Amino acid sequence: MRSFSWNCFEATGDIDAYLLFKDADMLMKQGEEENLRVTEEKVEV
Repeated sequence: MRSFSWNCFEATGDIDAYLLFKDADMLMKQGEEENLRVTEEKVEV
């Protein structure tokens, strides 16, 4: 989804495609942070 929205933005300059790209990027980063937090909790136990 992230690469599709970027390619669409790159080809058309459509702001909605860019905003979708940014949302997908933010969700991906949040998922990585959540995985790191869970991993750290497991290490502490």
